[in-house]
Amino acid sequence: MAKYDLTKILPHKPPMILLDDIIEVDLEKNTLTSIFKIYPQKIFFEAEKGINSLVGIEFMAQTIGCFSFFKSGGKEPKPGLLLGTRLYNNKTDYFEENKTYTVKVSEVFTDNEIVVFDCLIYDNGNEIASATINAYQGKNIKELLENE
Repeated sequence: MAKYDLTKILPHKPPMILLDDIIEVDLEKNTLTSIFKIYPQKIFFEAEKGINSLVGIEFMAQTIGCFSFFKSGGKEPKPGLLLGTRLYNNKTDYFEENKTYTVKVSEVFTDNEIVVFDCLIYDNGNEIASATINAYQGKNIKELLENE
């Protein structure tokens, strides 16, 4: 059973919530660690393959969203905008069925609107994907999205 109700933490609704739980929050170190499991009912699952590793960016982005929730003191989740991803490196083509992966994000810069995170995905403690993600989490985000 999950420790956290991610529907209260992320601004997404199932089936778009890709994470399964949060395993560690450390606001002093500006890190959060989550897990996700690969199974056929999960969105983006491809039979006999699993989930394409490019979806790793979304696993990272949702982990960033969880970090933002805790950093804001547990306020209502708000959307963020992914501005860019640098150096997405992955050592696998697919996240495999019946495996559980770990995502760790570390906030390395913020001006309270633009935020930069170093992100890692692990398979049994072995790093299999990494990226630097830039996001916008400004106060007027809803206004920007409504004017689209």
